[in-house]
Amino acid sequence: MLNRVSAQPGLTSRYAGLLQPNVLRADVGYGAVESLRVPAGAVVAITQIDGGAQAWVTALADDAATLGVTTLEGSAAASIPLDSSGFDSRMLEALTNARGGALADARGLLIFDPMTAAGESHIFRMPQAARIFVAAPVRPGFIETGGGGAFRVEIKLPDVAANDISLPDPLGKVVDEWRIPRGTATAYELQKGQFVQIIDVEGQQCSDFMAMRSEALDKGVERFIDSTVSRTMARSAYPLPGLHDKFYDQDIRPLLAVRQDTVGRHDTFALACTARGYEERGFPGHLNCSDNISDAFAPYGIGRRAAWPAINLFFNSWIAPADHAIASDEAWSRPGDYVAMQAMSDLVCVSTACPDDVDPINGWNPTDIHIRIYEETSTITHAVAWRANPEDAAKMTAHSAFHPRTSKLTSSYHVARDLWMPAHFDATGAVEEYWACKKAATLQDMSGLRKFDIVGPDAVALLQHCLTRDVSKLSVHRGFYALMCDARGSVLDDGTLFRLEDTAFRWCCGSDHSALHLREQAEALGLNARVLSLGGRMVNLALQGPKSRDILREVVFTQPSRPSLDNLKWFGFTIARLHDRDGPMFMLCRSGFTGELGYELFCDRDDALTIWDGLMAAGAPEGLVPMGGQALDMLRIEAGLMIAGAEFGPDADAMESGLGFAVDFKKPDFIGRAALERNAAATRRKLVGLHLAGNEVPHHGDGIFVGREQVGTITSGTYSPQMGHAIAMARIAVENAAPGAELEVGKLDGHMKRLAAKVVDLPFLDPKREKARA
Repeated sequence: MLNRVSAQPGLTSRYAGLLQPNVLRADVGYGAVESLRVPAGAVVAITQIDGGAQAWVTALADDAATLGVTTLEGSAAASIPLDSSGFDSRMLEALTNARGGALADARGLLIFDPMTAAGESHIFRMPQAARIFVAAPVRPGFIETGGGGAFRVEIKLPDVAANDISLPDPLGKVVDEWRIPRGTATAYELQKGQFVQIIDVEGQQCSDFMAMRSEALDKGVERFIDSTVSRTMARSAYPLPGLHDKFYDQDIRPLLAVRQDTVGRHDTFALACTARGYEERGFPGHLNCSDNISDAFAPYGIGRRAAWPAINLFFNSWIAPADHAIASDEAWSRPGDYVAMQAMSDLVCVSTACPDDVDPINGWNPTDIHIRIYEETSTITHAVAWRANPEDAAKMTAHSAFHPRTSKLTSSYHVARDLWMPAHFDATGAVEEYWACKKAATLQDMSGLRKFDIVGPDAVALLQHCLTRDVSKLSVHRGFYALMCDARGSVLDDGTLFRLEDTAFRWCCGSDHSALHLREQAEALGLNARVLSLGGRMVNLALQGPKSRDILREVVFTQPSRPSLDNLKWFGFTIARLHDRDGPMFMLCRSGFTGELGYELFCDRDDALTIWDGLMAAGAPEGLVPMGGQALDMLRIEAGLMIAGAEFGPDADAMESGLGFAVDFKKPDFIGRAALERNAAATRRKLVGLHLAGNEVPHHGDGIFVGREQVGTITSGTYSPQMGHAIAMARIAVENAAPGAELEVGKLDGHMKRLAAKVVDLPFLDPKREKARA
């Protein structure tokens, strides 16, 4: 997906580059191919994000002169045939599909060499308009020896092309499209099954939307989107980032289903702007969306309203917690951002380009909105936009490589960063999956985990500086759990570090910020180490439960030079193959996030289904079932395992987050050591477990009280099927943290309702983690 960004005066933050005028941006991950429209005269810059990987660039036209005729900067790159560029057969197939034709005569540029550093660019000007394709080749053997690579493509557009090229590529077959000029509104009809895409052309421009059911209008009755009904049916309160999955009318009839949203921040509870609203602020006669909607609806016999309810797309608003007043600021939308919805009935719709220039909501400068209508047969999947970092191009949530198998077993998914992950499975449900992990085995798609390879002669020095454990003690085929802290001792990320070779490590973690932090530190210290992103190319499964080792014995093959399955100790790993020496390769780790005996498997996405099928077939006699995220949450809380945004984050250091066991003070130095050492001697808060008296589960953020005084906060809570009551992890004052201390969890206002709780040690079960070490 492309995002065009516009300049704003006075911006001084580190992200000022995001707002360069007339620039398209796309990121190309390891093993991926991106397709980009480029007008004649545009300047294309391809920049190394990771360093040390190649990029291959070709154009839709098989004319070698299309690319690189005017090289502005960077190493010379010869035009070469595609079949000599080192792509594997699957990458060739992906590129063939992207180009829409055979590649027999395709030529392109193979740029960057293995010594290219992160941040280096190859820049050229396009002599003619073309669709170009940028691919990141995969290095064979990256599973065992390390690999990865990513590139950023930035296209500086000629001013004459900027307004049109900022529009995203069509999502399907377009039936009709038009531009809504700023300060106006347009009514239009949607047939059942058709899609409407509402696009913010220049960014930070709000668009009010309303829809009437045609069948009711034909009977002289107005039935339109009702916010109260929609909120009730979606079981979701206002306000919230994003939109409801469906919008209903007053008869509880579904009118529209949201299919894609690249912004994730809209207003679905306030009115469109009104004449009265402007008059009361001293702007009589100001254009307003409510009057514009009435004028646009008039030809359909729809009555005028002084104030129209509406879905305020791209409107950034919220309810202030202090006084519950509605507040707003500039929109989050960037040029080319959009919302796509599918009509579930024949509709008469209206869209506006909001004229408000007296508030920040339109960036103080109202602009245009673009509308596209797609035919019913178009395939527009459910997706929302995700950015690991503010400067990244948006990614639409995609299905993982295991989706062809999991989708046959469930339709319940939740968003995990840039992927849809199963929440639970239809045949079992979360509780049955929980018990399967306790008594037999479960298989879970964990591909949302981030994987980075740190390679180079200074890899050890970089990791020693950034991690809380002693990397120098780590042998090949071994790993450990570690933290990455800032100078205050707050945990930036946690993860498992594995040593692949003497100068190659794999960091499996929760956040892409890890890679940014490592690269920044390598540059600041002048270290020769590369941080390579494996992106979506490496996927992973968690096989957990007491039967997991027995299942693996049926399918795992290891070479004599690698550790055998039965010799793997906790946090050890080996390189294995499925069934025999010719089977697909995977990295097999003795690790997991359930507190049970378990393993994790990391493999190439192209081998994902073969490995899933092999494990499920071998595990069927042992009672193996797939598991989703809901069961995992029960298991990890019972096991006292912490996650970002709950147990740790910027408001607590590692010691207060219950992670002191992962801090090695015997190391002479690492980022955050001084703060952690100081805080360890004077810790004011402690992470503890709570046994609740009943089944009611406390929520993250609930206060913990002794009498009238709040002494702590709930970080995570769940119902424990094994213990038969609710449990929670909580951060509380050390004076109240002794095991057996009786506390209360405050509900409602914290005082009107209390849940009795007793402090216990973590983890709740298996305190010596004997099951995981078995």
